Amino acid sequence: MAGILFEDIFDVKDIDPEGKRFDRVSRLHCESESFKMDLILDINCWIYPMDFGDKFRLVLASSLREDGYADQGEWSPLDTGPSRADSFEYVMHGKIYRIEGDETGEGRPS
Repeated sequence: MAGILFEDIFDVKDIDPEGKRFDRVSRLHCESESFKMDLILDINCWIYPMDFGDKFRLVLASSLREDGYADQGEWSPLDTGPSRADSFEYVMHGKIYRIEGDETGEGRPS
């Protein structure tokens, strides 16, 4: 699909291992099924509670529009067109804070 940058299923391996810092936020430590990569994700646990062993599908997309074209910059509940958000219970908007690679080079295509 146009606009999708990454997609995988993740298993929750740990929740708030350094202790809970905020009432409404939990830090999930997860592992992907397909790529065996680690993910640290902060979620609003009051809106969408997660537990150890839960699985979720993560999709990173450049746009919520199904056709992949850029969004208008604001989301409106009055928009009636199809949206990628229609397929999910929990949707977040934001920036990727940090990406860390495997420094050993193992698993990299040559």
